[in-house]
Amino acid sequence: MSDLEQRLADLEDQGLRRRMRLVSGPQGSRVVLDGRPVLLLCSNNYLGLAEHQRVREAAADAAMRYGAGAGASRLVSGTMSIHRRLEQRLASFKGTEAAVLFGSGYLANTGVVSALATASGPDTVVYSDALNHASIVDGCRLARAQTVVYDHCDTDHLRWCLEQHTGRPGIIVTDSVFSMDGDVAPLADIVALAREFGVRLVVDEAHGTGCCGPEGRGAIADAGVDPAAVDVIVGTLGKALGSYGAFAACSATMADYLTNTARQLIFSTAPPPPSVAAALAALDLVIEDPSYATRLQANANTLRDALAREGFEVAGASTQIIPLIVGDAALAMRICELAIEGGVFAQAIRPPTVPEGTSRLRLAVMASHTKAELREAAAVLARAAMQAGFRPASGLPVAATQGPASPRHAAA
Repeated sequence: MSDLEQRLADLEDQGLRRRMRLVSGPQGSRVVLDGRPVLLLCSNNYLGLAEHQRVREAAADAAMRYGAGAGASRLVSGTMSIHRRLEQRLASFKGTEAAVLFGSGYLANTGVVSALATASGPDTVVYSDALNHASIVDGCRLARAQTVVYDHCDTDHLRWCLEQHTGRPGIIVTDSVFSMDGDVAPLADIVALAREFGVRLVVDEAHGTGCCGPEGRGAIADAGVDPAAVDVIVGTLGKALGSYGAFAACSATMADYLTNTARQLIFSTAPPPPSVAAALAALDLVIEDPSYATRLQANANTLRDALAREGFEVAGASTQIIPLIVGDAALAMRICELAIEGGVFAQAIRPPTVPEGTSRLRLAVMASHTKAELREAAAVLARAAMQAGFRPASGLPVAATQGPASPRHAAA
């Protein structure tokens, strides 16, 4: 047995081996998964816009007008008029002077954090939430700056960390809505700390844009924070906006700086025109119909209520992301497979994506789900859990899994 085969066998024994599942057709609220029709309850297509007719038509029209790809990086010949148009629309939507498109959320986060750390010099300290997304964690690593990990959403601990490095340039970086736990960062308090200590602030709105706040403008707007108080607002086009790509919304000076220094932008082909056009159409829909975010949150409330009636512990989640904490990785996978047999696809999430002992089913609600579908899904999940030998009431609340450790920074 080769070393690779041995490693795969070890992952299998630990319940951590992954495989790709095949979805046939568009990413709607219902899909055909590996040949089986299921309710899709783990997609980040939160508003259901990936399959919206206007979004599809915009992508198709752009492919005919601009071609299938941009053909070059942004600083060569890859920046096209449609890229600039989307950047202007995103800046207006986020309330900033400018926006810069990146190829993906991963590229945006790694590019922004590493570029800002370079700007501040070798003494820079990056302050990162313990449960930040892996792309932020990797951005901290690429920054080659000292990284201080503060306890999840704990502004008292963040203040203590800042006090230990008073006088050194710094960057606070945090998710707004945390992708695995569904909770929201205390953004107003974090902004106040950034101002008090004179450090920069980067907020990743990947799971907030389109999903919360007035007119779906995100968690920053929902917290009543002035966008100008955040140095860079990172967002994605691949979740609520149903397309692919990402952006950094910021001041004009910051946009110019990122364009000149973010290696992930400089050395990557520009986002393809059909994806950009799709995102533009989706953004128009969100602006025209603010009820998208309202429907999404109403659906999230419906599912949380239904899960609670089935005995699941859902305290701590407050957004469209609802984790059902199981603990054991193999058990989480067993429940996932049984739920699929019952017609519900809720993916099991295991280490290193989440801390050891907190494997879970990560439920992601969509605005296009019906309340009846969500109530039935809760019943299916409860039956699957019982069949797997897990009593829903024995699960941990989200808050109980958010200790002071920093597993995501330590993982990999």
